[in-house]
Amino acid sequence: MSKPLYKKIIDDLLTAIETGQLPENAQLPTEKELSQTYNVSRITSKRALTELENQGLIYRIQGKGSYVQKHKPRKKKVSRILFLIPFVNDLSLGNFNEGLAPVTSEHHYEVIMSSAEFLINKQAADIIEDFDGMIYYAHNTEDFLDTLFELSIQQFPVIILDKKIHDLPYPTVQSDNFSGGAMATNYLAALGHQRIAYIFGEPTLPQSVRQRYLGYIHATKEQHLSFHTALTDKQAFSNADVIAYLRENEITGVVCENDLVAISLMNQAKRANIDIPTQLSVVGFDNIQASSLIDPSLTTIAQDFKGMGKLAGTMLIEWIEKKVIPTDQQVSVKQIIRHSTKET
Repeated sequence: MSKPLYKKIIDDLLTAIETGQLPENAQLPTEKELSQTYNVSRITSKRALTELENQGLIYRIQGKGSYVQKHKPRKKKVSRILFLIPFVNDLSLGNFNEGLAPVTSEHHYEVIMSSAEFLINKQAADIIEDFDGMIYYAHNTEDFLDTLFELSIQQFPVIILDKKIHDLPYPTVQSDNFSGGAMATNYLAALGHQRIAYIFGEPTLPQSVRQRYLGYIHATKEQHLSFHTALTDKQAFSNADVIAYLRENEITGVVCENDLVAISLMNQAKRANIDIPTQLSVVGFDNIQASSLIDPSLTTIAQDFKGMGKLAGTMLIEWIEKKVIPTDQQVSVKQIIRHSTKET
């Protein structure tokens, strides 16, 4: 990838300053002279001088020109990683940074965390100029596909979290959602539940949720259960109909697509005088903070967000420094048993 012209001007002037070709208080070429030397516009040459001034390496006297500032050691470029998640304060997302921060700190990388909307007014060139790599939580695999594709053309290092974007060559770090769905279902079956439903939340079916559902289906077949929730049942899961669905199908245990769906269902069940866990056992997914605070506390499948953050950071830094593209990785999940489940 060719260097922007203003960057070349900056680098050449810095070399001249550091080698003593331009000593302290020496006058630099004017904007016009730089424009002619490098065959660029005055805007480009002005940008180069302005950036050197902002770095404290030169000073400018109006009407006279630009001069070399009293010598200061040239600052090493700070290595930076951009970490984008859908919503910075989203409680349903775990603390990836708990695992990421120690890795980036050890290797002297600064992490800039923002929501995915950061990309709305950014071009791929802006990301490449300001950052060494990026970790991107894929809320929807279609979001910012154009920018991500352009970054891939430029071979810019990006690690995708949570979902695989099959149209791009980027490696993914994601939880073993399939095993999680199967784990939750097998646990309820071991408690004696024969009619176990899968409760969907969002109208769409994200990749991670789809994997959890397929794990649930796999376990219902392995356990030879006579009932399972079909995808066509998904339309029935409005707030008004989910309780009716449970009653009509004589459901005693449910696997929910995430903890927020599970907590919402538990609140609806309480209003309908359904006792949890005596009449209905509930398993969530994600182990968000609220899952341990609700009454009864929620049995859930925990994603290792800390481990995912650490792994993503390690993979990205190795890619940046060793120029070797890593492969997809799955991180194991674990079951946390609380009070929302009970033997039948």
